Amino acid sequence: MQVWPGHAYPLGATYDGAGTNFAVFSEAAHRIELCLLHDDGSETAVELRETDAFVRHAYLPGIMPGQRYGFRVHGPYEPQNGQRCNSAKLLLDPYARAVSGKIEWGESVYGYPFGKPDARNDLDSAPHTMSSVVVNPYFDWGDDRRPRTDYHRTVIYEAHVKGLTMLHPGLPPELRGTYAGLAHPEVIAHLTELGVTAIELMPVHQFVQDHRLADMGLANYWGYNTIGFFAPHNTYASWGDRGEQVLEFKQAVKALHQAGIEVILDVVYNHTAEGNHLGPTLSFRGLDNASYYRLTDDQRYYMDTTGTGNSLLMRSPHVLQMIMDSLRYWVTEMHVDGFRFDLAATLARQFHEVDRLSSFFDLVQQDPVVSQVKLIAEPWDVGEGGYQVGNFPPLWTEWNGKYRDTVRDLWRGEPRTLAEFAGRLTGSSDLYQDDGRRPLASINFTTCHDGFTLHDMVSYNDKRNDANGEGNRDGESHNRSWNCGAEGETDDPEVLELRGRQMRNFIATLMLSQGVPMLSHGDEFARTQKGNNNAYCQDNELAWIHWPDPEAPDDEFRRNLLEFTRSMVWLRRDHPVFRRRRFFHGRPVEGTHDELSDIAWFTPEGEEMTQEDWQAAHAKAMTVFLNGGAISEPGPRGERISDDSFLLMFNASAETLEFAVPVDHGEQWQVVVDTALPEGVPPGTGPKVAEGEQVTLIGRSLVVLKRPA
Repeated sequence: MQVWPGHAYPLGATYDGAGTNFAVFSEAAHRIELCLLHDDGSETAVELRETDAFVRHAYLPGIMPGQRYGFRVHGPYEPQNGQRCNSAKLLLDPYARAVSGKIEWGESVYGYPFGKPDARNDLDSAPHTMSSVVVNPYFDWGDDRRPRTDYHRTVIYEAHVKGLTMLHPGLPPELRGTYAGLAHPEVIAHLTELGVTAIELMPVHQFVQDHRLADMGLANYWGYNTIGFFAPHNTYASWGDRGEQVLEFKQAVKALHQAGIEVILDVVYNHTAEGNHLGPTLSFRGLDNASYYRLTDDQRYYMDTTGTGNSLLMRSPHVLQMIMDSLRYWVTEMHVDGFRFDLAATLARQFHEVDRLSSFFDLVQQDPVVSQVKLIAEPWDVGEGGYQVGNFPPLWTEWNGKYRDTVRDLWRGEPRTLAEFAGRLTGSSDLYQDDGRRPLASINFTTCHDGFTLHDMVSYNDKRNDANGEGNRDGESHNRSWNCGAEGETDDPEVLELRGRQMRNFIATLMLSQGVPMLSHGDEFARTQKGNNNAYCQDNELAWIHWPDPEAPDDEFRRNLLEFTRSMVWLRRDHPVFRRRRFFHGRPVEGTHDELSDIAWFTPEGEEMTQEDWQAAHAKAMTVFLNGGAISEPGPRGERISDDSFLLMFNASAETLEFAVPVDHGEQWQVVVDTALPEGVPPGTGPKVAEGEQVTLIGRSLVVLKRPA
């Protein structure tokens, strides 16, 4: 076999049409072998003799796409000094573009003998671990164009590749649970009819099934256990894992783009699947443990701000380079449109504290590729000082956990919620305005993958996680949920009617709020997990979406809820007054030729809210006036934006209330939304109401009135 010197960059395995360049970083290694793996179980070892700045490299002519490989690292095994090199362990390439196979759990994939964590284990892991794959980078993108949807026009749909498609009746069985299923016309039609503009995929980076879960007969369903930051997860491919997963993912992105739908990836750069000091040796740990991971003063152990056993070392230039290379790769080569960063506060821990000026944010800010896509932070982790909602730099948007909590509190009837709810409804200026951000920095959500589904949030006071095998101790115990009078499943028609109304209240509130709305997959037709609020290990029908049957009488409620959700999404998309790019002024806006304030707040009696009204503990109802004639921001060509005006009437109390239509804000109005109606309000059919007249809102309901411009 010919071995040429090759190049130190790019890292990973790079096929050029005639052969493949291999390059891998390790400052700890004395020697690194590239192992080419053969289907008969044998391997050919090639020592990487060339070294530049601790990157070892070689070029092998004739090595083609589909070739499986790994590394064996010869170096110090000194846990007390933070190093865990072990040449008996076949290691994944951190830059592998595809990963083949799965882990067969046993002592061989660990660097130590069971029961002796400081000793060295020389069992060969190669027959029992995954392998890296050389991929063909060439793909016909044709005329693919990123939709580049502005934030103010964005509606995000959080989804799981497998969960969304596994039970879809319109998909061929062989495509269910796959990237190809995601790109199927039936799935894309659902997304486009629903009106969403972006699908946010739960982790699709190559992840690992946990040893503990495998022993329990469970599986890591969510995928927050990454081992390959450049590789699409192999089991989501319908036709192979020797690089086919890369092509299939690209084809899915291309199909979604053709439908005008952006693809956002939920990414996990805060930790890896290797866990703590008792975890397996799969890649980073065996290459250069101290360069990749944040270690404690006793370097046998790992600092953990993620709750997973380890945290990546965010002040290491090699970790930062890997993350930035990964982000650029997914944008330039895989054509994705943005990222949601899991436990993003950990990425800001350059030393110990969360630091909004950390190196990671500096690198993102100046990067000409990554800085131009959507960047969404989950602004917390489990470490000290980790809750950082509102504290990320101006380039970033954030999952607004305070929005979720406040909206839940309002509709379940918590006292003294109205004032904060008003702030969340209008874009959370208290969180974002002081650092130059706009309402669009707030990613609004009431449910997501983590926690109760929308159906379960109005059906359970307490979690039901026994199936997870942890004695119901896992998952959040304080969910701000309310079961509407009966715990779990019930046949009580009054409870069911109230639950349906509450679901419509949450969906309507989300779509009427300033900011960027995010729906959780299946909430649009009342998906349930039977009260399990932590279904991370439930890769089964408990967590997969059950699609409504268009013919079944029992599914009429779910079909109606889907239609209601569609109508609310499209109401938002059709009216710029619900998706403003600037915060409200609370006064008439110069240059708009409208003497009324851009927003006004009223009691149910039609009187302007006073400070006393906001402070009242019992206050759970109000009317909001949104002036479509006083939008201050211009259109894309500098033109004035004008819209219809709306009255939003919220009755979060248990009693039926009469709401007076405020005078001097429009003579004639028409009801366009009423959450008391399961079937919604068909366009143009709502009752008309004059100023000063009364509108009846039953307990826990929401009504929207429109006044044409």
